[in-house]
Amino acid sequence: MTIAIDFDGTIVEHRYPAIGKELPFATATLRQLMKDGHKLVLWSVREGDLLQEAIDWCSERGVRFYAANADIDEDANDKPGSKRYSRKLKVDLFIDDRNVGGLPDWGAIYQMISRRITFEQYMQDLASPSEPEKKKGWWPF
Repeated sequence: MTIAIDFDGTIVEHRYPAIGKELPFATATLRQLMKDGHKLVLWSVREGDLLQEAIDWCSERGVRFYAANADIDEDANDKPGSKRYSRKLKVDLFIDDRNVGGLPDWGAIYQMISRRITFEQYMQDLASPSEPEKKKGWWPF
């Protein structure tokens, strides 16, 4: 999948224009998503030097993005005769603290992506975990 990720409030605590503390397991989860073959796009309000600071901060922690504030294939739009597209990203998933209901923890985010389930399915699984079958023994109790 191609996944767009916000920076402030999602990867790090809100301290804009400064960079806040990392949210627990954010970069570890993003590195695992990269390892799993997903393409990551940084989608942030940051621009210019502030955007570059966020990119460098993530890079120092092993998180590399295919694009920042742009589609992965945006360079194709610069070729003569190419069609221009809107700024809306063509991604499979957005991870942002401004989601309806807020930002789940990064463990939940990874579970939903790796198991390809919705937040609703994830919450149902938490509410009714399957119990392992008891071994049948010789005695009836």
